[in-house]
Amino acid sequence: MICTTVRNGDECVFMSNSGCKYNGGECKPIVEKCEGCQRIVENANGKFCTAAPDPSIKWKNGICNLATHAKVVVEVKKQKLNPIKASKRK
Repeated sequence: MICTTVRNGDECVFMSNSGCKYNGGECKPIVEKCEGCQRIVENANGKFCTAAPDPSIKWKNGICNLATHAKVVVEVKKQKLNPIKASKRK
């Protein structure tokens, strides 16, 4: 349904005929870590995420899984090889 609270005019899954069903009755504005994401929508009431009604919860345990600007860095640890065993493998 179309939001009639803070994101007026945007499509929202939490909207119903009786109003916003999200905890607190409205979406929360984005947090600083969200800056640069492609899911941000700006309107007269501020900047809001189109995917998450409370972006601070998504960033609580690390990187937001919906963030388009943040990449997960995977460290590759180089193993030490024993030269004697490596020569036997050849």
